[in-house]
Amino acid sequence: MSAGHVNSKVFGVMAVNAEQMRDGAAGALATSELADFWQLMKPNVMKLVVFTGFVGLFLAPGSIHPLLGLTAILCMAAGSGAAAAINNWFDADIDQRMVRTRGRPTAAGRIAPAEALGFGVTLSLISILLMGLAVGYVAAALLALTIGFYVFIYTMWLKRRTPQNIVIGGAAGAFPPMIGWAAVTGGVSIESAILFLIIFFWTPPHFWALAIYRTKDYARVGVPMLPCVAGERATIVQIALYTALLVILSLLPVAVGMASAIYALTAIGLGGVFSYYAWSLMRKSSPIMALRMFKFSIIYLFALFGALVLDHMLAEQQMMVLGWLL
Repeated sequence: MSAGHVNSKVFGVMAVNAEQMRDGAAGALATSELADFWQLMKPNVMKLVVFTGFVGLFLAPGSIHPLLGLTAILCMAAGSGAAAAINNWFDADIDQRMVRTRGRPTAAGRIAPAEALGFGVTLSLISILLMGLAVGYVAAALLALTIGFYVFIYTMWLKRRTPQNIVIGGAAGAFPPMIGWAAVTGGVSIESAILFLIIFFWTPPHFWALAIYRTKDYARVGVPMLPCVAGERATIVQIALYTALLVILSLLPVAVGMASAIYALTAIGLGGVFSYYAWSLMRKSSPIMALRMFKFSIIYLFALFGALVLDHMLAEQQMMVLGWLL
């Protein structure tokens, strides 16, 4: 074999390897970009939105085609992600200076703020239009209200202006079960309003516990979270008050006939643990205890709404057995 032939073969292999490396790098970059856009949509928040929205849909009287139900859930997920993307665009300046948020794609410079805005607006329009055309206009209107409330009322107006930002702005996170309910029934009711109120009163103790843990972070960027403005002790008192109201409100599903003793016992047990954390903060406040309360608050809401689903499923089974016996 001639030297020229050997050289051409070697260079050919090198060229193929170089091309494969470029393709691999491009693939890795595309995967990385997809991961960044996924993080842009705040998937942890989205999980809560999807779950509570599903619970509202599941508990609603009547029926919905499984495909339409899935469409409603996907629209809520997309709407949540869209609002989060716009939030990332607007808050990029302060996110860069906060320990908790400086790794976000816009804050870290992996996604340009303008890209985040365009992505969020486009996804918002798609989710609202699809919800309206496929599921119903009431559900679509509530989804639009949710996105608008989070973006314009909470992110752009309240967050940097008042320590009540979380109290009022928390309404945005409380709408999903009402959206799910409306997807089935075409309207709202006292039952869906109760689900709204549970999340609404859950939000302040949930977020203020995090704010106590991250007080320096919020103070550094001038966001007037309650611990920064009123102090840690006053915040803990508010946490205790909202926790007490939440425990009472969590029993309303039983009062209106939405749930039975199984849910009631679960709500009392979960409320007791939540109250214990609030009392522990009152007795001896510390950032670590605040963080523990924040983490438990997430478990609390998932477990409480999960208990509603389980209670409803068991009630339906009992009705089927009674119907069979009679």
